[in-house]
Amino acid sequence: MKIGVFDSGLGGLTIVKTMLENLHGAEIVYIADTINAPYGEKTTEQIIDFSTRITQYFIDEFHIDALVIACNTATSAAITTLREKFKDLTIIGTEPGLKPAISHSQSKKVGVLATPATLNGEKYKLLRDELSKQYKVDVFEQACPRLVQQIENGEIDTPKTISMLEDWLSPMREAGVDTIVLGCTHYPLVGESIKKVMHNDINLIETSHAITKRVNELCNNSMKCENENSLKIFTTGKISGSMVEMILGKKYEVEYIKI
Repeated sequence: MKIGVFDSGLGGLTIVKTMLENLHGAEIVYIADTINAPYGEKTTEQIIDFSTRITQYFIDEFHIDALVIACNTATSAAITTLREKFKDLTIIGTEPGLKPAISHSQSKKVGVLATPATLNGEKYKLLRDELSKQYKVDVFEQACPRLVQQIENGEIDTPKTISMLEDWLSPMREAGVDTIVLGCTHYPLVGESIKKVMHNDINLIETSHAITKRVNELCNNSMKCENENSLKIFTTGKISGSMVEMILGKKYEVEYIKI
């Protein structure tokens, strides 16, 4: 089973890590589109263009059976277009885990950290309005510009990153938010820093396990459980090898490609 996974950078590797730990017989190919990062500050048209070209590259070069869009922003902007264009390809997206966050929250006050593009997406806004009304939950949203770049540079818990998080999270802390949705695949990498800033035992909701479960459900008939997983990593621009190793727990060769 050949599975293509892409993100604008390193964040999608948080999903790949969970896939490697829980799937069997998967050949995973990962593309970090770092030359166009961050997606969260690009237009919808640009994100659709990036996503379409990457998907076509996966099909042409690796003959993938399934695609995982390991990026909330790209999912919001491009998944409908990709499903229309590549009808024979199984495509799985990444969306903020609002529903599980609401079920975890005792205070009924839920925070959402995401990119501007994700928070402005129509699908997300409809889901937020529906769930907040249905479950009588207050949702505190915060766009996090430049946080992806901090993470890509390995600045997980530097004073600058902590200061940025303090500015964004202090209103949630004061309001009594007890559950935060990590609406970008990069953000689990600063999870400990978020907990430090929130000053309490905050629930952090990310979706890597839900995505892996969905991949397994959709692709299980093609999995050969006796085979081990494999992973190849490609990037369109600069990437931190030390961060790749930190996320995945071992060194991987990263190959530069042009798409």
